[in-house]
Amino acid sequence: MSAGLRARRESATAPASLPPYDLPGLDPRWSRVVDVVDADGTSRGFHVLDTGPDTALAGTLVCVHGNPTWSYLWRELVARPPVGWRVVAVDQLGMGWSERIGAVRRLAPRVDDLGRLTDALGIKGPVITVAHDWGGPVSLGWALAHPDQLAGVVLTNTAVHQPAGSPAPALIRTARTPGLLRVLCEQTPAFVRGTTALSRPHPPKGVRDAFAAPYSSADRRSAVADFVADIPLEDDHPSMPALTAIAEGVRGLKVPVLLAWGPSDPVFSDLYLQDFLERIPHADVHRYEGASHLVTEDAPALFDDVRAWVEGLAGAVPEDQAVTPRPAQARARRPMGAALAERAADPASADEQALAELGVGGRSISWSRLSQVVDELASGLSAAGVRRGERVAVLVPPGADLTAAVYACWRIGAVIVVADAGLGARGLARALRGAWPDHLIAIDRGLLAARALRIGGRRFAAGSMSATRARLLGAESTLAALAAAGRGVVLPEGPGPEDEAAVVFTSGATGPAKGVVYLHRQVEANRDALIDLYGVVPSDRLVAAFAPFALYGPAMGIASAVPDMDVTKPGSLDAVRLADAVRAIGATLVWASPASLRNIVATAGDLDEVRRDDLRSVRLLMSAGAPVPSGLLHQMGDLLPSAEAHTPYGMTEVLPVADISLTDIDAVGEGGEGICVGRPVPGARLRIAPLDNVGAATGIPTDQTEVSGEVLVAAPWAKQRYDRLWATESRAARDAGWHRTGDVGHLDSEGRLWIEGRLAHVVTTAEGPVTPVGVEQRVEGLTLVRSAACVGVGPAGAQVVVVLVVPEKAPAGRDILADPELAAAVRDVAKVAVAAVLVRRDFPVDVRHNSKVDRAELATWAAEQLA
Repeated sequence: MSAGLRARRESATAPASLPPYDLPGLDPRWSRVVDVVDADGTSRGFHVLDTGPDTALAGTLVCVHGNPTWSYLWRELVARPPVGWRVVAVDQLGMGWSERIGAVRRLAPRVDDLGRLTDALGIKGPVITVAHDWGGPVSLGWALAHPDQLAGVVLTNTAVHQPAGSPAPALIRTARTPGLLRVLCEQTPAFVRGTTALSRPHPPKGVRDAFAAPYSSADRRSAVADFVADIPLEDDHPSMPALTAIAEGVRGLKVPVLLAWGPSDPVFSDLYLQDFLERIPHADVHRYEGASHLVTEDAPALFDDVRAWVEGLAGAVPEDQAVTPRPAQARARRPMGAALAERAADPASADEQALAELGVGGRSISWSRLSQVVDELASGLSAAGVRRGERVAVLVPPGADLTAAVYACWRIGAVIVVADAGLGARGLARALRGAWPDHLIAIDRGLLAARALRIGGRRFAAGSMSATRARLLGAESTLAALAAAGRGVVLPEGPGPEDEAAVVFTSGATGPAKGVVYLHRQVEANRDALIDLYGVVPSDRLVAAFAPFALYGPAMGIASAVPDMDVTKPGSLDAVRLADAVRAIGATLVWASPASLRNIVATAGDLDEVRRDDLRSVRLLMSAGAPVPSGLLHQMGDLLPSAEAHTPYGMTEVLPVADISLTDIDAVGEGGEGICVGRPVPGARLRIAPLDNVGAATGIPTDQTEVSGEVLVAAPWAKQRYDRLWATESRAARDAGWHRTGDVGHLDSEGRLWIEGRLAHVVTTAEGPVTPVGVEQRVEGLTLVRSAACVGVGPAGAQVVVVLVVPEKAPAGRDILADPELAAAVRDVAKVAVAAVLVRRDFPVDVRHNSKVDRAELATWAAEQLA
């Protein structure tokens, strides 16, 4: 060390102190200074936030910040600790309000410092460490040194290793550049201020200033620069041995671990999350979409989730509140490819059509050929290194290539990742980055999208594509080449029933799309439930105009056809294209979304007599994804005169849940509170968690009739879990064996389920909760109204009901308050107190189904208008 630097270092010393009393969210009573004798025998002053030893009934959370933050990062956890837990948040030496020591403090001494501090505080365990940024390695070093005290680990955006083949984060490399390090981190507040600037939106100014408060001068920022310089990117770095020991040591952690992550972090991205999952595969994970580096600031729900996770480690559902689902009846297992192999092996059906793909470049494939392609492609993928349990994202439109790819992956135990292109570029990127596939199978547009969206994984090209073009698009090989390489290669052992089969993403209609994990037994049970429910037999043939079910024909052993349509735009299916698909295979079954049905009815006039006659072969029409008006089903009945119309109710997490036919819809009639979706399908069970006065589903689940609340379902084909969304899963499955759907409804005296809306859309008035669907149906019964939406405006628990309407006659000017006649008519039929009636030309709907009204957006708009 030069004389000048040594002198500057010595001038940078300062004793520990207490932070200003007026920092937002910080209670001065939490602050104290603790004297600790370090390894050199020198007494050092540590500033800590501490709820006090008298709160440690269950144990202690030891919270460690990173660079350039301080214990203020954990103020929300200190303010509201998990029940029975003490919280201690430490300022590391040279950081926050702890002592400035005038010397570089490397990783190993910092780990030792933390151990000496916990000893000085009398912390004996159980201990859960909580950390962020470079507090992660420090806290994990403590955890590995105190296994007898350790009860759990919580990590937020941090790292212990630079994954091979990837560069260190650009921001870190820039900050460590000689000549810039001291300028950015010490001589100016650029690094300190830049950390809070990463958040979107930025934290309030008072919070940003509070984070920067301990670092008001260059002397007080010297450890900020030292911390950056101590990041061991080089093999000969002094801290590399300590970090390597920690990185390898965490592989042996047996305690519960929670990884709470901000995936938009430009420093510790999902790359580092994936590294932790490779080292700690049993860890619980929750990714907070949109959250960046300071995930503790960007994700308001994070600390509630941490509290729930900590409290849940020792907690359990009280016996009087537990709801135990009835076990499913045993059924001989049939893998998803069993029926395909059987039809191919049967001389009577081997050469029959298995799949018809309509549209430009359409083709047909027989059972024997499809089975051969699946086996060859499975062998080729296996030979190329695709292993059991690895994830394969499939960006291929419904048809022969998609079917072959999916069944080949299932045959070798690979897990397919299915994300609808209808999510849009941003939604698709979020979904695929969240699932973190090991491999990607895609057509040319998918390969280009993967490159543009920076989706990782090895890539294989689908479709008719030359090897040269595939390589230009970043693909290692084509499906055709893989199948050719797989001919004659022995297939590996297939997956078991408890192996993962798929990660399927929700529509994104009620928030960011969520990945839903299914095991093979659950996918197989789903297939069996549909076969049983609709009496599917080998002579049936399916037109699948709803993308997820385009894959189910081979699993059911029935021929299927994919219509000439854009599956990301359900409304693109018209009557002529439907009739052509029915004719191609002599279809008896049709599955289509409500948006498809509306366009089919609208274009029915384009049908000639031959096509109308072709539609007579259909015996069953199924439509799902959003409520289907009975009038629309009756109009479809005119086109499909031999078909019985059914509307199964369910969601990506579990489908089907209930089912109702058009005959039953007509028999039920109108006037009920909500939409009747029928009785639970065989094998599914329903419960209702009653709503409390503020609209929360806090009641004990029941099967009593006429009780409104959140709908719970148990079925052998329900999802296994949400993918990397621990908090979402814990809320949805907090009743063991049951899935909380997020829908609100009730059971009637006949055992039928009525859906009254989404739990998130319940209007919480001072008089109690109001569910939206019943109000909307009554208002839509007015001749003046085409569509209606019921929303709440105001603070929770004191909201007022606002009804928005799209009138049959569009308003001449801008969106306005309803005229007195219309407003009076709405109030007369609503059966609830309506504060205002607003008029719009149309309603926002989700892009995937083109059917679900976005009540949240309408509520925001209504509040703005009424303000």
